[in-house]
Amino acid sequence: MPILDDVVMSIASNPQPLRTVGVPREVKTAEHRVAMTPDGVREFERLGIDVFVESGAGDGAGLRDSDFQAAGATIVPTAADAWAQQMVVKVKEPKAEEFGYLRPDLTLFTYLHLAAYPEVARALVNAGTTSLAYETVQLANGALPLLAPMSEVAGRLAPQMGAHYLERHNGGRGVLMGGVAGVQPAKVVVLGAGNVGWQSAWIASGMDAEVVLFDKNLDRLRWVDQIKRGRMTTLASNRGALERHIADADLVIGAVLVAGGRAPVVVTDDMVRSMKPGAVIVDVAVDQGGCIETTRETTHTNPVYELHGVVHYAVGNMPGAVPHTSTYALANATLPYQLEVARLGVAAACHHDTALAHGLNTAHGKVTNAPVAEFLAVEAVDPLVALA
Repeated sequence: MPILDDVVMSIASNPQPLRTVGVPREVKTAEHRVAMTPDGVREFERLGIDVFVESGAGDGAGLRDSDFQAAGATIVPTAADAWAQQMVVKVKEPKAEEFGYLRPDLTLFTYLHLAAYPEVARALVNAGTTSLAYETVQLANGALPLLAPMSEVAGRLAPQMGAHYLERHNGGRGVLMGGVAGVQPAKVVVLGAGNVGWQSAWIASGMDAEVVLFDKNLDRLRWVDQIKRGRMTTLASNRGALERHIADADLVIGAVLVAGGRAPVVVTDDMVRSMKPGAVIVDVAVDQGGCIETTRETTHTNPVYELHGVVHYAVGNMPGAVPHTSTYALANATLPYQLEVARLGVAAACHHDTALAHGLNTAHGKVTNAPVAEFLAVEAVDPLVALA
């Protein structure tokens, strides 16, 4: 492919470093995380890259404006000032009130989940914005290094939230996760043994619940069997087994992932109808469309609803409930990639690091991530071609 080869050579020989980075305050409901810590600011400043932080951006995570200033950041009064920089780093996808800040010369680096939020995809494409999604940055071995930390947090939170809503005064069955001597513990069904599912199963078993962990990948289940603890059973996922165990569950945790794409629905409306009154569903996959047919996205201010007698918790930004922990966990993972993009420019960074090339979702009005493009029913363009 001589044309593509020429494009690659041109990009490799012409890095275009960025000089300014903006960190706006998150506007999603009850989202208190921030995309950078003061330590991150210091790393950018060491490279001669100026960081502009919107006033109050870190308040919810316990990071004051003065902390960012001491690290070398400039505190700006408005979101527009932060969004005016060459690269903007965020935690969550832009909301409708932020679409006006999108523009052709902007590089945006954040969680996007475009398969679940097609209106965001359309806004990015129409604006010609270059966008990278944390959740699609993918290593050669298939690992998702920028999704992993929030998967850990959400996975550990899910049984905690489930236990809370199983309490009778919160609408649940009144079941204690670990039971007591002579009384059966809660039965927890976890769908998916990836980062979220494994963390959920680990914590639930640590609470002495009876845990059933489903996955299609038998090698993954063998790995779990080698290190599991407590009352945990692994099962190969199929329709019959799911129907039987979901009907008997006190808590179902949805943790199914398709990198870049919409989560498949594995629990049907009929399965939910078969559950016990007051049982609880926590669908962690809701930010990718949800893996349970009856879930719809909720917020931290209104996190649950009841359908078919079952309590549904489906907050799309679960780690936002623990913003201090989540901010540092996220920044630990994202900072090296943010620095690489700023140091080289997005085109050269994607050329040098195929993981970042996978992370590119849109550029110059084109969709560049294949799973996202497939879901949106548009043609995917090679990232390096789109960036040329």
